[in-house]
Amino acid sequence: VAFQQVRIRQTNDLRRTIDYLATRRDIDSTKLAYYGYSAGGGEAPAVLALEPRFRAAVLYMAGLWEQQRRFPEIEPVTFLPRVHVPVIMLSGGLDDIFPLETSAKPFFRLLGTPANDKKHVIAPGSHFVPRSTLIREVLDWLDRYLGPVK
Repeated sequence: VAFQQVRIRQTNDLRRTIDYLATRRDIDSTKLAYYGYSAGGGEAPAVLALEPRFRAAVLYMAGLWEQQRRFPEIEPVTFLPRVHVPVIMLSGGLDDIFPLETSAKPFFRLLGTPANDKKHVIAPGSHFVPRSTLIREVLDWLDRYLGPVK
């Protein structure tokens, strides 16, 4: 129950942060992307399904949590079909935290995002992809969905 409350507070804090960003003149709050690495990627589905102000998402080393039982209201797999924002997911082919076949690929398949708005990049490596691949793929994705930075 304590973990459930922590996840709910984290999501609420993130939403308050977006509220704050919307008040800033130097931030274009209509062009926000979610970037989640590892646990931040694995826990992203609830935020992406519930927060409509994200226009795109980058999930770097995400996947289904193995052997974890939680309340359905905070279980990421509950929210995966409800995610509809454009998502790029980057996975290491030899990832030992989110194994490709049993964790990363099922996570990606369950995303509710239309097929033409989601991309799964599988690169050499464990719980990382080569930096040049990460930078190229992420910047191309964000330029495509948020527009190039001026």
